[in-house]
Amino acid sequence: MDEVKKDEIVEVPAKFSKIVEEVEKMSVLDLNELVKVFEKKFGVSATAVATAGPAAGSGEAKEEKSTLTVELTDAGAQKIAIIKIVKEVLSLGLKDAKDKVDAAPTVLVENMKKEEAEELKKKIEEAGGKVNLK
Repeated sequence: MDEVKKDEIVEVPAKFSKIVEEVEKMSVLDLNELVKVFEKKFGVSATAVATAGPAAGSGEAKEEKSTLTVELTDAGAQKIAIIKIVKEVLSLGLKDAKDKVDAAPTVLVENMKKEEAEELKKKIEEAGGKVNLK
């Protein structure tokens, strides 16, 4: 699959221009939620299809992880703020989010995209919690 460079101009058909403009305004977390809605609504998966990579031992540098595990190590003094963040980002109910936060240290989510994991870590740390990314 061809990757589009950020500086490269992509011609968007007129019928999609409004949609693309709205998507460009969204945060990574909003885009993640939108993808989940599409997956449920249309019964599709946004998982990339595996392609044949370089042969083992080809000497290429090991690729950086694209997904991470987010572990809440400490909720800190502002536990309610952390619960709200966990509830929102993981699309959990209030009780489930509270149970996860109360169980710290605990894994909040596995195989989260690196960018989303870093954004979640930033939000939790700004609210006074402590997070490890693995």
